[in-house]
Amino acid sequence: MDAAIEATAGQFELNEDQRAIQEMAEAFAADRVAPNALEWDRKKHFPADVIRETGPLGLGGIYIRDDVGGSALGRLDAVLIFEALSRACPAFASFISIHNMAAWMIDSFGNDEQRHRFLPKLTSMEWLASYCLTEPGSGSDAAALKTRAIRSGGNGSDYVLNGAKQFISGAGDSDVYVTMVRTGEDGPKGISTLVIPKDAPGLSFGAVENKMGWHMQPTRQVIFEDCKVPAENLLTGEGSGFRIAMAGLDGGRLNIAACSLGGAQSALDKALAYAGERSAFGQKINQFQSLQFKLADMETGLQAARVLLYTAASKLDRKTHDASKWSAMAKRFVTDTGFDVANDALQIHGGYGYLHDYGIEKLVRDLRVHQILEGTNEIMRVIIARHLIAR
Repeated sequence: MDAAIEATAGQFELNEDQRAIQEMAEAFAADRVAPNALEWDRKKHFPADVIRETGPLGLGGIYIRDDVGGSALGRLDAVLIFEALSRACPAFASFISIHNMAAWMIDSFGNDEQRHRFLPKLTSMEWLASYCLTEPGSGSDAAALKTRAIRSGGNGSDYVLNGAKQFISGAGDSDVYVTMVRTGEDGPKGISTLVIPKDAPGLSFGAVENKMGWHMQPTRQVIFEDCKVPAENLLTGEGSGFRIAMAGLDGGRLNIAACSLGGAQSALDKALAYAGERSAFGQKINQFQSLQFKLADMETGLQAARVLLYTAASKLDRKTHDASKWSAMAKRFVTDTGFDVANDALQIHGGYGYLHDYGIEKLVRDLRVHQILEGTNEIMRVIIARHLIAR
């Protein structure tokens, strides 16, 4: 852990266990992810085998209860993990975050039978999970989703689904899909949550999307055509889905902010190293005051982002009344700052920053989507303002 991160972590008095967790994630990322990240990106390869290696480390169920194999850690612990993993590859860390969100929904809203049926294989990473909320016609307006699930079979023993989900990370490769569907009236009260196995009849996947970043993650549509799912896979009860979706967003926003923070820290580290090696006009470029000012602003922005993120995670752990506002503030500020720092790092590298082998352009591409997913940063501003006005 470098001095900059250690200084910020010290403000939160990380205990010995948290430091050990952080160091474990950093070591795994440095050994198994960083050496391969550029090749995975270039070949658009989904490293399921390496992802599964995180299971024995406890990263398949970071904040899942331990009776089903989870690590039972807190949200600040999770932030430390995702920040560390993202210094090697934000796209890799982001998939681990999505998997954990899906598993957390089952752990938090499933009954005992559901928890013990699904979670041991998810926490061990034997099974991978995806989360299905967004649809082709509804992004930020999640309550407008149209994928319909109708009770059928003897005594309503099954649901039959028709519709499609859009921009689903891991689609086609994941084993379980935690999916928001419409079982009732229009609006949030008609939404429910089903856990859908990959082999469900009538479930299929669209072509792999060609994306700006996150190349190591396959992104596809998830398509339901008279897809049959056992009613016993319904979480909590009909009409609870929107509440489940909203409950998962605070943690998801912190996770994706942590992925931005780690990626941006990597970009700053690369920029510092390059500026100390590259010479122009008879001196190292880090001796030019204009570049020193840029580096100073990058460091200040990252430290401010780290303090805000760690504070928000601590509030979510303590379930404070303003945790949702702080999660939205952290997501907005950290992802905007992270992208700006990565973009500045590319500028410092000049033409070399545009080359794939230097790893900077990948960070810029990977971090850009963080300003969109888990609620766009425009929606984050709406949430923050509503909290202020209602105060």
